[in-house]
Amino acid sequence: MHEPPVLVWLPVDRRFLGEDGKRSPFYVLGEKYAISLKQVAAAEPVLFPAAKADALPAMLSMVHGVLLTGSPANVHPSHFGEEVTDPRLPLDTHRDELTLPLVRACVEQGVPLLGICRGFQEINVALGGSLHQQVHDVDGMADHRENKELSFDEQYGLSHEVHVVPGTPFAQWAGGPTARVNSLHGQGVNRLADGLTAMAHAPDGLVEAFGVTGAQSFAYAVQWHPEWRTDQHPFYREILGAFGQACRARRAAITR
Repeated sequence: MHEPPVLVWLPVDRRFLGEDGKRSPFYVLGEKYAISLKQVAAAEPVLFPAAKADALPAMLSMVHGVLLTGSPANVHPSHFGEEVTDPRLPLDTHRDELTLPLVRACVEQGVPLLGICRGFQEINVALGGSLHQQVHDVDGMADHRENKELSFDEQYGLSHEVHVVPGTPFAQWAGGPTARVNSLHGQGVNRLADGLTAMAHAPDGLVEAFGVTGAQSFAYAVQWHPEWRTDQHPFYREILGAFGQACRARRAAITR
């Protein structure tokens, strides 16, 4: 008898696509997240594009994990008590309305949760933290953005080291006190939420990875993109593999 598939929910972006004057809304998911999830975490990506926050208990009962992806759009700063400082930067309030309560529901119910880039920022904001809207404008901080004139392979190439906190899962996954990661973000953690524990930092001190303190299951997030070229990066594979293991454990628990 075949085991039922491991199902991981990937919330989508809402973007307006098309030529000027003929643009319409689309639900969008980056292919690399779905592919790496399937290949490394051995899980099937599932989408509920029109899901609403009031249906979260029912939706979460059908899945074994949640992966919050990166996105060109930022979390609206009203969620951490600030005004928009640069109106040119993209926002996705439609996604905010779902993912912020989704984070809290996953933590409360012990649903395995992995946040990547924007997803990392969503978890921090959902649990009461705040963000730097432009890290590169903060005194003492480096510019963590990618060079958009380069190819995607170059943009996602290794950019800087992260210093991993000893004794954390990231120390095990990295296989040592440091690891090199990519960097493609303009925003970053300002105040880390009280319910989170920092587990890796960039050389300038910016939080690059954290875990939910006292979580019932896997609940970690990274500012970089471990879904990119996982075949070339053992550290990335370890993160996604551990997430897949947690999702399989949830499947086993709820199908007994």
